[in-house]
Amino acid sequence: MATEDELFDGEFLKKLEYLHIVSKRAFAGQFRAERRAKKRGSGLEFADHRAYSPGDDFRRVDWRAYQRLEKLLLRLFEEEQDLPIYLFIDCSRSMADGRPTKLAYACQVAAALCYIGLAHLDRVTLTPYTDHLGRELSSQRGKGQIFKVFKFLGQLASGGTTDAKAAFEKFCRSKRPRGISVVISDFLDPHGFETGLNLLRFSHHDIFAIHVVSQADSEPELRGDLQLVDVETGSTHDIAATPSLLNAYQHIYAEFCGEVEGFCAKYQFGYVRTQTEVPFEDVILQVFRQNRFLT
Repeated sequence: MATEDELFDGEFLKKLEYLHIVSKRAFAGQFRAERRAKKRGSGLEFADHRAYSPGDDFRRVDWRAYQRLEKLLLRLFEEEQDLPIYLFIDCSRSMADGRPTKLAYACQVAAALCYIGLAHLDRVTLTPYTDHLGRELSSQRGKGQIFKVFKFLGQLASGGTTDAKAAFEKFCRSKRPRGISVVISDFLDPHGFETGLNLLRFSHHDIFAIHVVSQADSEPELRGDLQLVDVETGSTHDIAATPSLLNAYQHIYAEFCGEVEGFCAKYQFGYVRTQTEVPFEDVILQVFRQNRFLT
């Protein structure tokens, strides 16, 4: 497990400030500075009428409508609210693979996105998950909270199996306000990556998937007769790692990555795939370019 000091050293902080400057330019330019949701409330923009019920505020009665229709109707207005940001970090055993590990890389990406959100006064919640939701760091706001974020992320360790469906079911049942849900994962879920993302979609969250892969995922260096052990389930498979078998594996893995990307495109989710060898700041810039996290 990478420590807080190893993940978030002085060089990392310099890169965060650079990304903050880039995000401010984006906010001042073609992107909007805030993510907003609208609900019916007491704002300024008229939306609709509804029938008066005993106990309603008489000041909201539309008296002109009453003169015409002889019915008591209340005026409803659009009320703007900030959209919270939820960062889901896959902490299953498969995230221990890679150099740096996929989990360490995911924590750096999450910290960077969290810093950008906090700097622009968004409410940010960090939620680790495996086959259940882990202890979360909830509803932080303001750039000064970033060191609390570093401490939280530096304590995460990989372990357990992946079941995004079970984890996200619990999250959705808690009836959180809809917001931006960023899922950082390798999406190697034996139950299927689609089910968890669909739960967030059905709860009307704006979803961004960051697909973290290691070189061993895409190009395993295996030779000879081997027994492979699934790091999450413990199941074993005896194989002869021939060139033709490795080529077939690479083809199947590329198809899997294409399926994840295609699923996200179908439902208009944001999507970025990256290897752990790619500098994390390059991934954040890709996220910015998709005009999804900063709009």
